Amino acid sequence: MASSLTTVVQNARKLHTATVFFLHGLGDSGYGWAPETEKMGKALEHVKIILPNAPVQPVTINSGMEMPSWYDIYALGDTEDILKDRVDEEGVLSSVVSVNRLIRNEIDAGIHSNRIVVGGFSQGAAIGITVGISSEYPLEKTLTMATDANKNTPIFMGHGIYDQVVPFRLGKLSHDLIKSKGYPITFKTYNIQHSSSPEETEDVIKFLQQVIPENF
Repeated sequence: MASSLTTVVQNARKLHTATVFFLHGLGDSGYGWAPETEKMGKALEHVKIILPNAPVQPVTINSGMEMPSWYDIYALGDTEDILKDRVDEEGVLSSVVSVNRLIRNEIDAGIHSNRIVVGGFSQGAAIGITVGISSEYPLEKTLTMATDANKNTPIFMGHGIYDQVVPFRLGKLSHDLIKSKGYPITFKTYNIQHSSSPEETEDVIKFLQQVIPENF
């Protein structure tokens, strides 16, 4: 059953006309990304940023240890077959439902769905992309069950070429798959490992300024 998510909220500095959801990675929390999204908020003063916290649950690849996780992970690898391996579909769908509840709250508060962005890091990015391409609402953009409502949703994907947790090859395969389905996706690479960088943050800010500009 989908649970209600707690969140870290960074309110817009000016009139609130757009909302960004940013989902953290495995074992982290919204607080872990708050300093980085605070930088984004200073460049996007009309944007409210919401950082949901994943539910705590056992994670198979970490010997069943309980930690914040959007879904269970059974294995990691860097071959094409990993994209066909067993996936915790129930966990993914539960997180998608929970995030969609938060999106519904923003829409009910007066923010149009095409002024909402969903993204994240690592495991959170996977949920963000799933939400973005499967939502019943025509979300205008997102940062990895498609519906026609979001067939034109712009997607930004960044990946570190030295990533040893989610190998670069997997990121490229994910990009190629999404692109093959006709989605407008931008794929950028960075000289980093499994992390973010100032260059990537700047690219994300530029992307957000394009898709949810202050003046529209």
